[in-house]
Amino acid sequence: MTRALGEFEMLLLFAVLRLGDDGYGAAVAAEIESRTGREVAHGAVYTGLDRLEARGLLASTLGTPTAGRGGRPRRYYRLEAAGEASLARSIDAIDRIADGMRDALPQRDGGS
Repeated sequence: MTRALGEFEMLLLFAVLRLGDDGYGAAVAAEIESRTGREVAHGAVYTGLDRLEARGLLASTLGTPTAGRGGRPRRYYRLEAAGEASLARSIDAIDRIADGMRDALPQRDGGS
């Protein structure tokens, strides 16, 4: 059985998917921060991306070295078929468990 994705892993995969060809570490972190309002440590992003790649859910390629990065290339990530399938299973599970639950949550002032 395939190991389920954790919340942060899902955020990483969603960000990579959304960014398409621009999915490098700092952009992934910025995407998560802008969409969730949650500050993320860049080290955690890179560690998570590396782990997802080791599991075969992501693949990476090195871009062209740039002077602005001291001659270092960016590492760009993309979802592999296994990553797409894993993310789809996670979305389906969340949809099933959350179905109809929004109305069951108590309404609080200032909450969203």
